[in-house]
Amino acid sequence: MNEYILLGVQVIAALGVIVSVVYLAVQIHQQNEITKAEFGHSLTHRMYERYFNTSKDDEFSNFLSKDWSNTENLSDSERWRVAVFVNMILVDIFDTYDKVEKGFVDKSHLEMRIHMLKLGTMKTEIAKTTWNYWKGTRDQKFIEWFDGEIYDNDESNEGFDETILSNVRR
Repeated sequence: MNEYILLGVQVIAALGVIVSVVYLAVQIHQQNEITKAEFGHSLTHRMYERYFNTSKDDEFSNFLSKDWSNTENLSDSERWRVAVFVNMILVDIFDTYDKVEKGFVDKSHLEMRIHMLKLGTMKTEIAKTTWNYWKGTRDQKFIEWFDGEIYDNDESNEGFDETILSNVRR
């Protein structure tokens, strides 16, 4: 009789462990989904904050609307600002790419950013020089992907009016 009681206790304990493990797995899955949503929100907020600040800052909007492809028409400080702006964009792309690769955010966050860069920002000499500097910090897979997206795809201007590209590239 004691053996049956002991066996019953062991079965109940084993079921309790199984239920606890399943419950823990569900909790971990839910926490992962919440974390992904927070990462996505953070990336979206960062982009919209940049857009909002650009729309309310007239001086910065004027700077962004300049033709960055002709560096002779830019002052030294403007060339520096372009380089710093491109640095910011690249770091944002790196962060987003890494999060997509790890499955933390949806690929649409990366596609949206790359789509905007295809409008011309990365075609300027300052941007190319800045990107060449950063290449040493990235793995070959990323470099090939980025170069293919930005510099090798001829359809990058498809659907856009070439006459306004210099004002829309960001």
